[in-house]
Amino acid sequence: MNRRILVVEDQEDNRHILRDLLASAGYEMIEAVTGEEGVALAAARRPDLILMDIQLPGLDGYEATRRIKGDPALRAIPVIAVTSYALSGDDRKACSHPVCISTGAAARVARAGLGVVADMLVLAAAVMAVPRCSGTVYPQ
Repeated sequence: MNRRILVVEDQEDNRHILRDLLASAGYEMIEAVTGEEGVALAAARRPDLILMDIQLPGLDGYEATRRIKGDPALRAIPVIAVTSYALSGDDRKACSHPVCISTGAAARVARAGLGVVADMLVLAAAVMAVPRCSGTVYPQ
């Protein structure tokens, strides 16, 4: 059975790149365009990993992650927060946001181009290789 990755991303170009890369690596990609849709699909499909864009229209990635981690049935699913804040030199905004600190995201990746997509896949594989636990895992 393929590992399922939920990608919550509002930009079609980014989803297209991830769709191609994840499929070629043998992953099943579930797609959500909004935070609301991401929360609903996490509950319905129970993915092995979630790649969560932070800057989403409406319900942003911070709140979507908070809702997912607040649900006991979904809490163990690793979430990787994906942000473009590093492009504007404002990555401290993403790191210091109280919700980012309290959501229990497994990692944060600054999206700076296609090279980072490969890094995201390596990180995703590493996170998915770690056995799930009931607590929150923070990178060292």
